[in-house]
Amino acid sequence: MLRFAHINFLWGLAAVPLLILLFVGVSRWKKKALARLGDMGVIKNIIPDVSFSRPTLKFILFIIAYGLLIIGLSDPQIGTATEDVQKKGADLMIVLDVSNSMLSQDIAPSRLENAKRALDQLIDNLHNQRIGIVVFAGEPYVQLPMTTDYSAAKLFLSEISTDMVPVQGTAIGSAIDLAVKSFDFKNNTSKAIILMTDGENHEDDAVRAAEDAADKKVMINVIGFGSGQGAPIPIYKDGKQAGFHLDSAGHTVISKLDENMCKELATAGNGVFVTATNAGSGLNIVMDQVNKMQQNGYDSKQFKDFEDRFQFFLVLAFLLLITEFFISNRKSLRLSKLKLFEVKKP
Repeated sequence: MLRFAHINFLWGLAAVPLLILLFVGVSRWKKKALARLGDMGVIKNIIPDVSFSRPTLKFILFIIAYGLLIIGLSDPQIGTATEDVQKKGADLMIVLDVSNSMLSQDIAPSRLENAKRALDQLIDNLHNQRIGIVVFAGEPYVQLPMTTDYSAAKLFLSEISTDMVPVQGTAIGSAIDLAVKSFDFKNNTSKAIILMTDGENHEDDAVRAAEDAADKKVMINVIGFGSGQGAPIPIYKDGKQAGFHLDSAGHTVISKLDENMCKELATAGNGVFVTATNAGSGLNIVMDQVNKMQQNGYDSKQFKDFEDRFQFFLVLAFLLLITEFFISNRKSLRLSKLKLFEVKKP
């Protein structure tokens, strides 16, 4: 298989026909100029040492050398070998709470925005890990299937908001179940869930879901967003804050971090629990736990190893240029004395 490492250099070959046209045009102009001086036979006798064919030979050598030089600069490569490359890393599923309580601002600028910023930094530091995203409120949805396309992950992350899940609530158990189902258990990779939530108002048996995940060797790490004092849940209209959520009695609803629930989930999932603050999300602590897991190969691919062949073209071009340089426009005195086809008169 042939390919060019720097294919843009091949555009230089477009100059070849232009150089040929230029040479032909100059050669014709010289002939016409000499013809205006007199008969060509007489002119050749006046300047016997000048060769009229060698300029053409020199140009042919030059144009071939130029073509070889362009091809050499484009670095032609030939695939001759294959090798097995196996990537190693853990599969990470981010389970992100997008319920309205995540809009509370006890962590600036809000719990959700703080979590998204932390994930954005996390993605920047990933190398071989595969990542997926599940968002949940009253129902869970797969926002991003497992992938190593980190650019796509950041794009999907930027689109996450509380408006994307129509049913409000905090169905942590269902979200964990969906995240576990999203893993590919056919490979031997280590698998971990990073649950980012305030843990409030859970509606199902989340601990049972965490225990089921642990039975399948899926580690669950929990990052709690919020504070013990809590904060009101803002209401937004047309992108602007229009007040706070009220309960049935007309009192402002205060959302608080449920640390006990978060700790139970982390314990059941054989992971760790950390509390996010304005100073940091705690993702570095979670990733330390993930990196301690045995990271087996998750993908084996064959890549062709291409060998460079530019040397041959550059060497030939160099030799032709040297040959062209030493070819004189004057006739060789020794060759001119040889009259092989001269007929001697008796």
